[in-house]
Amino acid sequence: MLKGDPLANVLYIDLSKKRYRVEQREDLFEKNMGGAGVAVELLHEECPKGADPLSPENPIIFAVGPLTGLFPLASKTVAMFKSPHTGNLGESHAGGRSAVAIRTAGYGAIVIRGANDIPGYVAIHGSEVHFRDARTLWGMRNSFTVGRIIRENEPAAGLRSIMRIGRAGEKLIPYACVTTESYRHFGRLGLGAVFGSKKLKAVVVSGKHSLPVGEGGGGFGAAEYRRVYDQIYQEAVASPVMKKYHDLGTPENILPLNALGGLPTRNLKDARFEGADRICGEALAEHYLGRRLACSHCPVGCIHIAALREPDENEPYFYKTSMISYDYELIYALGSMLGGSDPEGLLKLIDRIEVYGLDAMSSGVVLAWATEAQERGLISDEQTGGLRFAWGDYPVYLEAVGRIVEQPNEFYAALARGVEHAASVYGGKDFALAFGGNEMPGYHTGPGAYLGFLVGARHSHLDNAGYSIDQKVLTKRQVGPDELAREILKEERWRQVLSSLVVCFFARGIYHPETASAALRVAGFDRAPEDLQRIGTEIHSRKYAFKVREGFSFDDLRVPVRVSETPSPVGMLDSQYLQAAVDYVCSDISRTGC
Repeated sequence: MLKGDPLANVLYIDLSKKRYRVEQREDLFEKNMGGAGVAVELLHEECPKGADPLSPENPIIFAVGPLTGLFPLASKTVAMFKSPHTGNLGESHAGGRSAVAIRTAGYGAIVIRGANDIPGYVAIHGSEVHFRDARTLWGMRNSFTVGRIIRENEPAAGLRSIMRIGRAGEKLIPYACVTTESYRHFGRLGLGAVFGSKKLKAVVVSGKHSLPVGEGGGGFGAAEYRRVYDQIYQEAVASPVMKKYHDLGTPENILPLNALGGLPTRNLKDARFEGADRICGEALAEHYLGRRLACSHCPVGCIHIAALREPDENEPYFYKTSMISYDYELIYALGSMLGGSDPEGLLKLIDRIEVYGLDAMSSGVVLAWATEAQERGLISDEQTGGLRFAWGDYPVYLEAVGRIVEQPNEFYAALARGVEHAASVYGGKDFALAFGGNEMPGYHTGPGAYLGFLVGARHSHLDNAGYSIDQKVLTKRQVGPDELAREILKEERWRQVLSSLVVCFFARGIYHPETASAALRVAGFDRAPEDLQRIGTEIHSRKYAFKVREGFSFDDLRVPVRVSETPSPVGMLDSQYLQAAVDYVCSDISRTGC
């Protein structure tokens, strides 16, 4: 590491005692670089075996990387915790300003332990940490309002990040998220519920430290920094892939996946949606796009914000304009998965879920299961409180989201615990679309996608992009289950490197091993490309060691029957093929030491 680099500083905050301290942990960062690698080591250190995810013992860990604040597209923050949704590894990444704020505040990682006795939030302004009273914010329905109030009462705009929960986190819903900078999220796996269990409404971080560059392990100075920076920047702005993300964002994938027959529709009863052309990236950009945003130090600007203009209910000549962020996963989960093709209804449902602070993917899959379960007679109108779920009925879904958060009866309390739990109570496991306890992402592309969901450390499409292997490889030739498993593992282990550098996965084609190695040298880390591959494997192993320690077993993985009933772009799913691939991954991970 470079001399004086604040990356080595770990800020430890104890909510119970209202104390904090800083430790220099060069050992952590020299070995693991940052991000996911550092966070998983801190999770092993700080989370007792068997801890209740909603107890004060469960830590919240934020970690950034050595390239943060120095190079483009290295602006993710990794959050790690024990997940209340799956009971093992909780990991979530968010863009926006949080990574640069943490780095310039003088830290490489933040560990939050204990719990508040009354609702509060933590304000970290450089070396000062303040414990604020948040009783007036607790119970507010709208997380956007919470952010505005904190913004008006805390200093240091610009280099500041405000991470906060909504009502869903307060209610300990295990798929509640944490919102940062209004349009970015630590989604998936329930970080919002962990915040809520600690009566922690928000974390504010601001900083103004400068960052060292120059004399790295190879003796490189500022000129080499400029050369490597320019190379990465030029590749980013010239990349046709990045141009796609700028022009349409991830919703560009709606129509291609629909044409392939890989877009989950009506709880995956279909994989093509007849209304896709109304809610695709092209249609939303033409009719609703209000602005584009970028994360800190990103020249691309892939965040697309819709402007939804609605007449005021009480004043016919007045209009309200809501700015609503949308992307592929939200359109899948709250659009095609629910059979909804009304763009305004879709945007309203996205906004309602944002207000409450729920994970959109989990919410959409839960609502889709409920719709089919009622359709099949597994749940009654009495249990739904008079709501009649129907595909594409956005007014009903809008009402149902509020009931999931407030949980007025046993049925909505069950939905608030996720689709796996709801199906265990009411039946319908065959069409309850969860993998390792986490609701499915939006890809029905073939066995690569489902193997990725099953064996990914987070049970996330972003762990290994198995859906990409389906489209690039399996649509062209058949491969055996062992070969598919090897490709999945190879990609996931490399992504451990990217998430330790906290590089956006959209930039994985830019930050290949040689470029990552060159950037690291400028930041004071002498890591050859082959060293990076080894580090990625070690971090992956450490994640699985935590999962197994907390009770995860490959034997418990379940593939919903619905997956094998709906044709994919590469044919019908073969459950024996998929099981053979899972067995290979299990054996390989066991060999690496977990």
